[in-house]
Amino acid sequence: MRLEDATDALLAQRSADGDDRAFAVLVRRHAPFLRGFAARYLGSTLEADDVVQEALVTAWRRIGELRDPSQVRSWLTTAVARRATDVIRTRARRRTEGIAEDQDFEDRRDGPDRTVEQREATRALGRAVDALPQDQRDAWILREIAGLSYEEIAERVGSTPATVRGRLTRARRTVLATIEEWR
Repeated sequence: MRLEDATDALLAQRSADGDDRAFAVLVRRHAPFLRGFAARYLGSTLEADDVVQEALVTAWRRIGELRDPSQVRSWLTTAVARRATDVIRTRARRRTEGIAEDQDFEDRRDGPDRTVEQREATRALGRAVDALPQDQRDAWILREIAGLSYEEIAERVGSTPATVRGRLTRARRTVLATIEEWR
């Protein structure tokens, strides 16, 4: 039997045993889907290739941890989604920091006290979001920073829109309570 004709499960098992040729077949088989998924997730094709490549490198190192070899495509997709979420978080942090830096000029008119207050408020918001449970943090970032709809978020995190609404409600409540002194 040729490797190209083998099932995903067999290729994943052989990859877990260190067969890099089997893993290469998995990559060729699933890379187009993973690139498309990453591009939709990120809203950009520019970063999709990097995200997929980094996720595949991590997958190669950790393929021995795959419990059900027949689910390798789903496992790879999850790895890409995690890496893409990291990229979105980094974008959000840069955007938040960039907003604070862009406001520096205006802040100077109000004096140094106002500048310090706004920077501390921005940091408090960042700490509040970082302290959220992972599922709530992902939903909050994808909604409040990336501006995605409930349906888009649900698709990206593998959930339902109703679950996303619940996570966002809890996240917003927690964030607002945490930053109440800055409002």
